[in-house]
Amino acid sequence: MATARKIIHVDMDCFYAAIEARDFPELRGQPIAVGGQPNKRGVVATCSYEARAFGIHSAMPMAQAIKKCPQLIIQPVRMSVYQQESKGIQAIFKNYTQVIQPLSLDEAFLDVTGVDLCHGSATLMAQQIRKDIWDQHRITASAGIAPNKFLAKIASDWNKPNGQFVITPDQIADFVKDLPVKKIYGVGKVTAKKMHDLGLYTCADLQQLERAELNRRFGVFGNTLYHLCRGIDDRPVRTSRERKSVSVEDTFLKDLPHLPACLDEVDRLFEVLVKRHQRAQEKQNITIKALYVKLRFHDFQTTTAQRIHGQIDLAVFRDLITTAWHRRARPVRLLGLGIQYRNKPQQTQTSLSFET
Repeated sequence: MATARKIIHVDMDCFYAAIEARDFPELRGQPIAVGGQPNKRGVVATCSYEARAFGIHSAMPMAQAIKKCPQLIIQPVRMSVYQQESKGIQAIFKNYTQVIQPLSLDEAFLDVTGVDLCHGSATLMAQQIRKDIWDQHRITASAGIAPNKFLAKIASDWNKPNGQFVITPDQIADFVKDLPVKKIYGVGKVTAKKMHDLGLYTCADLQQLERAELNRRFGVFGNTLYHLCRGIDDRPVRTSRERKSVSVEDTFLKDLPHLPACLDEVDRLFEVLVKRHQRAQEKQNITIKALYVKLRFHDFQTTTAQRIHGQIDLAVFRDLITTAWHRRARPVRLLGLGIQYRNKPQQTQTSLSFET
């Protein structure tokens, strides 16, 4: 029998907001939101737990956040500071394993299978990692420990903030049985509602359906559901990650009133996108699969348009903007351009068809 893997998912607690509270002690214990100003259509990048108590969350318009919490303290994004802190935390991870998959600045998977530190205990390693982060950076982290990535990520959220949770191999069946379907990676609001309409609320409910039935009702995602609702996830912790897309977008202080105004912004965004694409090419060998655009109208309704096209092309972007705008023909508050890259053939086959 193969040795069970030992996966740790480390997730910083309110990373940006925690750094702000650490660097500015007068903010500790206060409702903090990191992001743009409400009069400039800023959005919340992250917020403290004190702010979350008011119903504030990431990606919420800052103007709405202020309405929910008038005493909210808004801190500007200091990305260079957060990136430097993240590098320090990544260095801590490397003291325990080289098999690390960063998901963002503030979270990562670590495969500690076979590591002899802390008597080989992944639980003790997670405790020590969190202690090291606190000792060196004075911010807290939560962790999940499990035999696979899917369960480790769920577990890291179980005892937040500043806690950890362990799922051992013999606990998987009981743990997933009562797990709500909305906790499954890839199950968004639409899919969750579809499941609820079918009387499917937990992983135990999903387990009652045969694989063929899941495929019939949920398409190719059915195969993934069949495995995840049983706590099965064979994906390795990947030390390098293939870039799937690159994009640029801008939220405007004043709505763009008509299509010509939107097209006037395309050239500027296109120049930024070209530079980002060139930087992506320098890091790995990539080929373009498609170009796409995103428009968010003044009423927050969003639409996208895409075209299969093998090279970056300003004219295609202008055509896509025109197509997308005519769907609603209303003032636009946000405009975005993006490139989707072609996936490389996988070297090994796994039972799951998604990547966290």
